[in-house]
Amino acid sequence: MTALGELIATRIARLGAITVADYMAEAVAHPNHGYYMSGDPFGARGDFVTAPEISQMFGELIGLWCADTWQRMGGPEPVLLVELGPGRGTLMADALRAARVAPGFGAALRLHFVEISPALRARQGQTLAQSTGAARPTWHESLDQVPDGPLLLVANEFFDALPIRQFEKRPEGWCERLVTLAPDGETFAFALAPPGPQAAALLPAALRAAAPGAVAEVSAPAIAIAGEIGRRLATGGGAALIIDYGHAEPRTGATLQAVRRHAAHPVLEDPGAADLTAHVDFAMLARAATEAGARAHGPVPQGRFLEALGIGARARTLGKSATPDQASEIASALRRLTHPREMGELFKVLALAHPDLGPPAGFS
Repeated sequence: MTALGELIATRIARLGAITVADYMAEAVAHPNHGYYMSGDPFGARGDFVTAPEISQMFGELIGLWCADTWQRMGGPEPVLLVELGPGRGTLMADALRAARVAPGFGAALRLHFVEISPALRARQGQTLAQSTGAARPTWHESLDQVPDGPLLLVANEFFDALPIRQFEKRPEGWCERLVTLAPDGETFAFALAPPGPQAAALLPAALRAAAPGAVAEVSAPAIAIAGEIGRRLATGGGAALIIDYGHAEPRTGATLQAVRRHAAHPVLEDPGAADLTAHVDFAMLARAATEAGARAHGPVPQGRFLEALGIGARARTLGKSATPDQASEIASALRRLTHPREMGELFKVLALAHPDLGPPAGFS
């Protein structure tokens, strides 16, 4: 058992079973042993690859989207450019390089990163330092530490890593799934709490009448952060772009998964050594933000969004000066980012904006 596993096992032995959300929070963000706290999980040598690592085209188009949205906002100065969970800083480095085409945008922006990992903060700083003219970010532990003001926010594969609670429908009602010690006392297993009305109250109304055996997932941190984004946009102006894998409407099904070295890994094995994620409920994010005063646009499939922003034309431009091998890599990246059988359909894009801003690029 990992060092974190031993800590969790001791906690369960003393205090009883914990929620899936508590287990996930410890596995991902424990200060000393959490998955994101010490290493670099991205890229071919890590555990998974995100869109910015697949091709520079992704970050470039996000940068152009930000610059265009800033112009639609009337070009406020300063404007807060915020990224939640910036990874290696690759997306932002590419975005800032592309956004230089917008006069005045570089001088107006104030860059803020929300990142809990000291190791990743160091990597992000290195990435931006190597990108000519890139602004130096101010780092924060959470969004509520970012100052108020006109906002452009990007969250790529951020919400899927936030802790979820799982609920299972039994004949007697909804029961919360818990994590407990298996009979051997050395491994973890799922268990069910007794049914109660409080479990059903946490679920979207559309799911409460699901048949026995159904599993539903709810992320309280995701709802809270979406609400905070909505409040900021409603009061200070601006827009946010949320890109992740998930579903457009509430649905049942267990999506919690673990990934290690680019392969599926048992969810309850080796906590802290494998990435834990779950599909994002975009309808729930949109509802939280709109209830806070913002307007939601989408979600739309990632492929459609990138095509609307001109990824095909950008790929052709890059291909003109590419070697045959490079041209093949560009074509492969384009397919991976946009094709429905790759990332084009499962990944979705949701825009949140001030009610007076109108549909941003890619959502009209």
